Amino acid sequence: MHEYKATIDWKNVNGADFLKGRYTREHTWVFDGGLTVPASPSPQVVPTPWSNPANIDPEEAYVASLSSCHMLTFLWLAGKAGFLVESYRDEAAGVMAKNERGSSWVSKVTLHPQIVWSGEKQPTAEEIDKLHHRSHEECYIANSVKTEVVVAG
Repeated sequence: MHEYKATIDWKNVNGADFLKGRYTREHTWVFDGGLTVPASPSPQVVPTPWSNPANIDPEEAYVASLSSCHMLTFLWLAGKAGFLVESYRDEAAGVMAKNERGSSWVSKVTLHPQIVWSGEKQPTAEEIDKLHHRSHEECYIANSVKTEVVVAG
């Protein structure tokens, strides 16, 4: 079993009026390797000046996490199958919707992988589809969520 840690740190600054909701939601994520990432809610969720659109928001991080896990699994499987990947780029997109209780959730994440292959052995479209399908099945993050994840060619 593996354990993954992140420290989320927020402070009420500038004497902001917390009880009236007039306070910054900017905070940091500190990961176990030492990286610190400035974070904030999305301005679509909490308007500025109480959020910072330049910082990463949890919804973006969620989409990036799904995309990154899929890519890492895909690269590993492609290499095992003998296919040489030169580059992989994904402009993933998540959609917020309301669930049956009326609560917002990220209901769908669509991956748009753009892959450049090289080498003598080139995968067919069917082999690429199988690699994506297996990548989704083996991705730790995809196995941990109920969001629909779609790979769009």
